[in-house]
Amino acid sequence: MIPNRAENVSQWGIDQLTVILLRQFKRLLVEQGVALTDAQMRQIGENVAANHELPAIIINVNEAIYQLVVQSLAVLEQWNLSFDQSLRTEMTDLPWETTADFLTLANEKVNAEIRITAGASLMILLGDLRHAQYAVQAIEYDLEAHNTLDVDAMIAKRALLHHLKISPDAADWLSQVRATLAL
Repeated sequence: MIPNRAENVSQWGIDQLTVILLRQFKRLLVEQGVALTDAQMRQIGENVAANHELPAIIINVNEAIYQLVVQSLAVLEQWNLSFDQSLRTEMTDLPWETTADFLTLANEKVNAEIRITAGASLMILLGDLRHAQYAVQAIEYDLEAHNTLDVDAMIAKRALLHHLKISPDAADWLSQVRATLAL
């Protein structure tokens, strides 16, 4: 039986989830002038999980991730798509002529969507809700389209529930998230 990767994500500790997201963005953070050691990432993960104060460098991390999400939104805007529209748009609905065009377009679209969701999730874990609406949109899309959450949407759910202190067992967790964020 093929393991359900989203179910695996639901079992990770918040500290582990935070470290995985920080590592996912490590190269891009360095390009933005923010370098974190493995020890710093582990400490940040532990602090996030325990709801302890985060180090001052988190301001720089959140600003760098914020800008990366903005850049990814700009990628989608070149096709006149918002993030929510992009999730709901099939590749065949976008303009392409050759197989090479299609592959380039697909790669750009998917990378932008992943960076937006993962970036928003990391920012949420680090206490910054400026892009939280994109985490909610990823969750809502998966629930509407597939009646389940993929890996990125599960990460978004975990980040939101942890930060907003909403029980994952609450039947109305998504309504609570939307109400708390005033979405």
